[in-house]
Amino acid sequence: MTKRNTQQRRHAIVALVQERGEVSVDELTKRFSTSEVTIRKDLALLETGGLLLRRYGGAISLPTEMVAEADPAKVSQRKLAIARAAAERIRDHNRVIIDSGTTTSAMIPLLGNKRGLIVMTNSLNVAGALRELENEPTLLMTGGTWDPHSESFQGQIAEQVLRSYDFDQLFIGADGIDLERGTTTFNELVGLSRVMAEVSREVVVMVESDKIGRRIPNLELPWARIQTLVTDDALAPAARDMIQAKGVTLICAPFAHR
Repeated sequence: MTKRNTQQRRHAIVALVQERGEVSVDELTKRFSTSEVTIRKDLALLETGGLLLRRYGGAISLPTEMVAEADPAKVSQRKLAIARAAAERIRDHNRVIIDSGTTTSAMIPLLGNKRGLIVMTNSLNVAGALRELENEPTLLMTGGTWDPHSESFQGQIAEQVLRSYDFDQLFIGADGIDLERGTTTFNELVGLSRVMAEVSREVVVMVESDKIGRRIPNLELPWARIQTLVTDDALAPAARDMIQAKGVTLICAPFAHR
């Protein structure tokens, strides 16, 4: 099966789960004429992307209480649009860092057609999703101290590991974007993010437009450290102008507004 057909199958699975609320592995195996192993890989990647929840023998749609906004479909569309635009910036054989987070994780299923990737991450969820890809990118882990708040490895050991390499790109999310200062976060552990940026030639921030303009106390990355910001096309024109005035490449990915 071609990569294109793989993506079509995964989109169809998401649509089916959203329509019915629950599907089984056995049903999906018969519907798409493929193996249980393939379907389980699909479900694992789609769960990492925040599009469904796996349950024994199948998958269910996301409960509404797990979604930040009122419209789960709209959230998924935004994240997928941002993820697609970010993934398009990755070339074959690139060396990339993918930070922990739901928006960055949504990019993983879209990397199946990239060849020779080397990926460093501090996230067990990202690592698990990468291992499910058919193209099997080379996986590197930062190690370090587990932080349950960010669900990622942090600390000096992780920073030392990162400084042993150099990377083409860093893909990182944010809790908020301060239009004057840069990316902001609720987490006080910002040291590793800054080291990630130091060892990467291009820093790509992936964030939904409704987080742009949020002023959160902890500055993570100043604008001087950011080369590219990928968001959705609901971003206000005034915010677009302010970001571009910082010398940052701005990509506003289209998504289906509702």
